[in-house]
Amino acid sequence: MRIDVVGRNLEITPAIKDYAQSKADKFPKYFDGVQATTITVSKDDHHTHGRFDVDMVIDVEKHSNFIAKAHDPDLYAAVDQAFAKAQRQLHDFKEKLKQNNHR
Repeated sequence: MRIDVVGRNLEITPAIKDYAQSKADKFPKYFDGVQATTITVSKDDHHTHGRFDVDMVIDVEKHSNFIAKAHDPDLYAAVDQAFAKAQRQLHDFKEKLKQNNHR
């Protein structure tokens, strides 16, 4: 599975990249059809204060991409929130597939 971490208006440090990748590495546990994840981290303000926006685009087999967005003054909290949303989407999709297969 490919994982890309992209920064807009901020530099992606190794710590941020490692943290985001460690979260994305867990997606196949929730749905094994995950092919790639793109995590875009942006900052709405170039100064020290501001809000971080995190967009996760999860490319899966036989379905359109799942998209999870989160905003928070704390970058790591924003990554966590986006991960939780994406995790829920993947879990719900997997459950829906299971229900359709049992009919």
